[in-house]
This record gives sequence, structure tokens and C-alpha cells, in this order.
Amino acid sequence: MPRGTLITIEGLDGAGKSTLAQALVREAAARVRAGACARRVELLREPGGVRTSERIRQLVKDPTLAVGPAAEALLYAAARAQLVQERLQPLLEDGALVLLDRFVDSSLAYQGAGRQLGVERIRAINLLATGALAPDRTLLLRVAPATGRARQATRAASPDRVEGEDEAFFARVAAAYDELARAEPQRFRTLDAERPPDEVLAAALAAIADLLTAGNSE
Repeated sequence: MPRGTLITIEGLDGAGKSTLAQALVREAAARVRAGACARRVELLREPGGVRTSERIRQLVKDPTLAVGPAAEALLYAAARAQLVQERLQPLLEDGALVLLDRFVDSSLAYQGAGRQLGVERIRAINLLATGALAPDRTLLLRVAPATGRARQATRAASPDRVEGEDEAFFARVAAAYDELARAEPQRFRTLDAERPPDEVLAAALAAIADLLTAGNSE
């Protein structure tokens, strides 16, 4: 059985990652079926995806809790380690196409740059957490921090602990994402998330078209 495919979706809060992920998994599954391939298509999220990681999600998102930067980084890595071991690695070993809403790049941008802990320090923590598992393709939804915050303001839910950070924090996160994409152009595909959702979806599908058909000849 050939190894599966891991596609991650990254970006600032308010960039539209969850909206894209839901639409993308439907379209990806349809295209895989159309190619007469029995491949599974799965959608996972971070932090979360398995029970232990969902419990950690509650901790790191809770705006009533005090969580220091180092503790936050370690909690995200712990949630990621459990997801990789319990769900993600078995799916890939089974040949599945996995769409993952956030992965290591989120920690590099948010905790490494946003919390100013250092990108390379956070990378080292996550190498242990993931066993050096890397995505085959990463879709970076690029949006201005002000746009992301304006979109968040229209949501019914109150901002979580991270979403409530200031402009300077999100400016550092956005700059870090851009730098990560420049450093690995072979992996990243940057999409203009200021565009309407249907156009973002079309661009995302074009960016992963080769991966959707890669397993059809097996």
C-alpha cells in the first residue's frame, strides 16, 4: 500500500480555513471517486481530531485560563503528538488522502513568531511531537490581519484566548507565515483569501490537482 497524502491548510484566524476545508473535502472526495480510486478522504483539525487532543483544545482556547507562552506551545505539541500517533499516521499508512486544518506551521507562526518564542525552538519541539512528519502540500490562505479580525467580529461566538490578541501579535504571525512560504516554495501554495469563497476553493483545487490524481494509477 503506497503512503497516503497529507495536505494542510494554514492561515490567520478569520482567513476562512474551516470554510475551505469543509468544501475542499467534499470536492476532493468527488474527484477521487471520479478517478475510480478507492482512496479514503479524511478531514481532521488541530488542535483536536482525537479525544485527548480535543481536551487539550478546550484548555488552550479557554479565554478564562492563564496559559503562558511556553505552556501553550507544549500543549499544542502534545495535542499534535497524540493526533499523529492515534489518527494521522494510521490513515497515511492506509493510503488515505488527509486534509488537515492546521499543523506544525501554525505553531511556528503563532508560538514561534506571535509569542516570540523563536521559530526554530518551536520547530524542534514539533519534530519530536510529529516524528518529523511533513505535509505533501500546504495551502496558505493569505489575508490581511485587519480583514481576519473584521471577519471574526461577525461571528456569533466570542473570541477565544488566542483570537483576542492584539494587532502586533497577528502582524508577527502573518509575517512568519509569509517567510515560511518563501522558505519552502515547493510545498506551499499561497492563496488570496480576500477573494470570494468559491474562487478560493477553485484556486485550492487547482493547487492540489496533482495530488488528487496521484493515487489513481495504483
